[in-house]
Amino acid sequence: MPSLKTVSPIDGSVVCERPLASASDIAAALKAARKGAAAWRNTKVAERCALLSRFVEAMEAKKPAIAEELTRQMGRPIKYTPGEVGGLAERSRFMIGAAPSALADETLEPKENFTRFIRHEPLGVVFVVAPWNYPYLTAVNAVVPALLAGNAVILKHSAQTPLVAERFAEGFKAAGLPAGVFEVLHLSHADTEAVIRSPEVDFVCFTGSVEGGHAVQRAASERFIGTGLELGGKDPAYVRADANLAHAVENLVDGAFFNSGQSCCGIERIYVHAAVYDKFVEGFVALTKQYKLGNPLDAETTLGPMVRASAADFVRGQIADAVKAGAKAHIDPKSFAADKPGTAYLAPQVLTGVDHSMRVMTEESFGPVIGIMKVGSDDEAIRLMNDSQYGLTAAIWTEDADAALRIGDAVETGTWFMNRCDYLDPALAWTGVKDSGRGCTLSKLGFDYLTRPKSFHLRTKT
Repeated sequence: MPSLKTVSPIDGSVVCERPLASASDIAAALKAARKGAAAWRNTKVAERCALLSRFVEAMEAKKPAIAEELTRQMGRPIKYTPGEVGGLAERSRFMIGAAPSALADETLEPKENFTRFIRHEPLGVVFVVAPWNYPYLTAVNAVVPALLAGNAVILKHSAQTPLVAERFAEGFKAAGLPAGVFEVLHLSHADTEAVIRSPEVDFVCFTGSVEGGHAVQRAASERFIGTGLELGGKDPAYVRADANLAHAVENLVDGAFFNSGQSCCGIERIYVHAAVYDKFVEGFVALTKQYKLGNPLDAETTLGPMVRASAADFVRGQIADAVKAGAKAHIDPKSFAADKPGTAYLAPQVLTGVDHSMRVMTEESFGPVIGIMKVGSDDEAIRLMNDSQYGLTAAIWTEDADAALRIGDAVETGTWFMNRCDYLDPALAWTGVKDSGRGCTLSKLGFDYLTRPKSFHLRTKT
């Protein structure tokens, strides 16, 4: 029987092996989810909220075990993986709190002899396809709101992090979720597309690459169902002349290198005003050199391996091409003993002398490398920030809120930050433009994509 094998980027050991779902497994899950959705939709919102709250508590109770196995699966330092459970809890609790009002009937102004309202009706079965880089946080963005809205959910997680899907299932079982309302399938790419085409599925939430998003959209286009696609990013930051430089350096180093740069909303390119450029670069390089690259199970490690050696080699190639084209590399990889060509362990790199003719400034890196460019004005920064096929988040460092708003209005992005980056506030709509995807998760608006409006127009007197 075909199976998936999860290989740890730490040392190449096998973390787990799971059989891929057979045709009968898939059929059974689809049938169970359809049956579960029919019953779950009639459960009162307050009861759904109470059950999802118990789910959060069950996940928090297993935080240490979840954190360690997450580190083993995808390589994030154990120092940080407990935060993934904390983020899951934060986002879940916000959506639980928002659900009663967001899902309540929308009543219209009184009209004699008529009752009129709009009801938010669940779609049915939501198929969630989640990635490995933030495996709990990306999945929870869709799973919890979909269940709160009255849908059943089928979760297909990355082959790199299959234990995450199983942990979700354990949490829902402990919380008392009825059978069929949440199903897990370990699937091949071909079977994933087959599930999308299945008549039992009513909506698809996908987080992953642009290429993967196109594949999802092609499969879904054969049917009249919606898709939510969170794809790639090449997120920019702009440091104005009036910025608090110490704060900017600290935030942007973390925004560029946290999770080894493997974040769709991580900072991948920085534009700095000429007046503060030299000082900013000096501080940025100095702080970058303080990272400790090594085994992520070591509590002292602050930078772990990338998810696989091929991903690290891709970034090495971007760096080499940029240096060959005239960029300056400020970090000597030899100063990080764990950095070894051909492995997943890659030292962070800071490049200057870069421009948009280089892949590292236009092509998604998804690794621990950053290019820093000098600019002479806000207009130049805006032009360069918009010179991208992506538009997930963008950020500015300035003490002038009016300027931040003016510039933010001109930047093509889903989220605009001032004096922070690489963060998701569950109260705000999480969305993107251009090749960063379509749709919206979280915030009250997120429920609109997981429900359909149904109008009631009742003549009460004839």
